[in-house]
Amino acid sequence: MFVRVQKWGNSQGIRLSKEILNQANILIGDELEVISIEDRLVIKPVRKIRGKYKIEDLVAKLPPNYQVEELDWGSPVGMEVW
Repeated sequence: MFVRVQKWGNSQGIRLSKEILNQANILIGDELEVISIEDRLVIKPVRKIRGKYKIEDLVAKLPPNYQVEELDWGSPVGMEVW
């Protein structure tokens, strides 16, 4: 696939076809990493976890003697079934 560098305002950019984006599993709005290696550009999606933390990291921070306990959240407020 050949593309042309184009000017958009004070920036330059390239357009990528829907097929190329589908093959690379890139969606509109995804964050991309662009790196230059010698005379090549490498563009790849940044794969982030959905939240700020990984569950494995959070569980690893629990103290060894942690005991699960039941909490009372009060009476139902809406249509909850208890």
